[in-house]
Amino acid sequence: MAYEEKLAARVRDELAGVVDVAEKKMFGGVSWLLGGNLAVGVIGDELCVRVGPDAFDEAVALPGARVFDFAGRPMNGWVMVDAAGVGDDLSLSDWVGRGLDFAGSLPPK
Repeated sequence: MAYEEKLAARVRDELAGVVDVAEKKMFGGVSWLLGGNLAVGVIGDELCVRVGPDAFDEAVALPGARVFDFAGRPMNGWVMVDAAGVGDDLSLSDWVGRGLDFAGSLPPK
């Protein structure tokens, strides 16, 4: 599956200068890991955000967000955000921040 290069470039710009972030191809798209823990990714034309189980209900209720359902298996603590949900830089920054906050709360791998 191809991923939206423009969205990936916007995420790269958002993560510029963040220490210990690595980019990796996965899930048929591209993802960014903080300390070895997945924070955000781009799959197709959507942003995948790992928010964790405690922040999941709040996150999935936000505009453009839905449950991350990979291969027919819903994943608690993960959301997909459509293009409208990350249409402006402030929204994208908020979602990337949510992913970094959760990944940063985990022990490094």
